[in-house]
Amino acid sequence: MVQLGSGAERAIEDIILTRYACYLIAQNGDPRKEPVAFAQTYFALQTRKLELIEERIRLNERLQAHEKLKNSETALSKNIFERGVDGQGFGRIRSKGDAALFGGHSTQSMKNQLAVPGKRPLDDFLPTITIAAKNLATEITNHNVSENDLQGENNITKEHVQNNQSVRNMLGERGIQPEKLAPAEDLNYEVIRIQAHITNSHR
Repeated sequence: MVQLGSGAERAIEDIILTRYACYLIAQNGDPRKEPVAFAQTYFALQTRKLELIEERIRLNERLQAHEKLKNSETALSKNIFERGVDGQGFGRIRSKGDAALFGGHSTQSMKNQLAVPGKRPLDDFLPTITIAAKNLATEITNHNVSENDLQGENNITKEHVQNNQSVRNMLGERGIQPEKLAPAEDLNYEVIRIQAHITNSHR
């Protein structure tokens, strides 16, 4: 029973609303009414929590891709060291691989384009798909160096360039050009920012 303006009462049916219906009613209700103001605040907080969860998922995916690339490059470095390539040689091989993946743009050129500060690595500012692409090319190189017993910097460079070019061609078939993708948030800053949001949400 509900009170009418005249003081009389009238029976009304209870209605079960979906969550989305509640959201629409709250967003279009009068915030001067306490239940509406409460509902608007509730949905605003829940929306922000969901945004943080989605950001955390994207960050974890990017961190995992970054870690896989790091491990692949470490494995390749050890592999080719046994085949006559020192640390400087590995740096040259990796740089030429980057140029093949980024359509002729060198590592430094891409760092300039993405405004990577100081001596920070390019990979910390690449989107997940580009990190994954670099990892795939590196994994193929590592595999073929071992399987085909490649020796020396020239042979391994040629292999790595071809693999990066192949990965680039595959991305191109899907309309993706790595050098034209927008930079991702600084990976270090993103980790700190998400952690700060989570800490604040628990207070």
